[in-house]
Amino acid sequence: MHYENIVRAILTTPWAIRKQKLDEIAAFIHAKARGVDLPPCEAQAKTRIDYFATVNGIVAAAAPETRVGKGVAVLPIFGTITPRANIVTKMSGGTSAEQFTKEFRAAMADPEIGALALDVDSPGGNVFGVPEVGQEIFAARGVKKVTAIANAEAASAAYWWASQAEELVVTPSGEVGSIGVIAMHEDWSKFLDNEGIKVSLISAGKFKGEGWPEFPLGEDAKVYMQERVDDYYDQFVKAVARGRGVAQKEVRDGFGEGRMVGAEQAVKMGMADAVGTLGQTINRLLAGKG
Repeated sequence: MHYENIVRAILTTPWAIRKQKLDEIAAFIHAKARGVDLPPCEAQAKTRIDYFATVNGIVAAAAPETRVGKGVAVLPIFGTITPRANIVTKMSGGTSAEQFTKEFRAAMADPEIGALALDVDSPGGNVFGVPEVGQEIFAARGVKKVTAIANAEAASAAYWWASQAEELVVTPSGEVGSIGVIAMHEDWSKFLDNEGIKVSLISAGKFKGEGWPEFPLGEDAKVYMQERVDDYYDQFVKAVARGRGVAQKEVRDGFGEGRMVGAEQAVKMGMADAVGTLGQTINRLLAGKG
């Protein structure tokens, strides 16, 4: 597999993710590119079915979502969010936006389910597909009760989704936020020169070859990457403002400004509605105390 091609795709794509996690993903791909044989992480390789069968000790039904009692479906949003299952989800678990959409729609269409609990523990992920899923979650308001629980991390793209739920709960030790979008460029040109490697790029189209790590980042390419990041950030801010019922300026200037915020502070700032655990929230939904 040409891992360096994957690195290019990862680093030039806008991400709504915590910087630490993006660095971890890039480091993993770089290691694979150098031929380092990394062992799989068994803890993160657990399937969604494993989770379904053990959440709160309740055996799940054969449906794509976990059924608790007769009325609440628990849908996990774990690990890095990507448009579809790919190498990122294979290496660190993760949530496919495409698969989550199918599970969410199935729960919404099930007449035996009256409420959904989104169990969120994610550093965020790729921006592709995130606005569309957020819109589906927001559109569920008034149809079925959807509560998101930061259990324990709802960062960046994961907070984008969680903020669209009718209610957002944060577990006492949890955090929410990291509202922002990032992209990176690595300049490998000096390293290649030191190795005696000269790269010649043959392309058609004025900007076709821009952003490649084998060459320094040109000013036009930098401006273009910034424009893409700004565009997705604007979408992010608008979605959070709509979901939380606040002005966009409040999101830009008061919702952590890219930082994570603890549970109690998140409630005070309007980023979340309450502090509570997943179990407490499910019991409250089962009791009809939405």
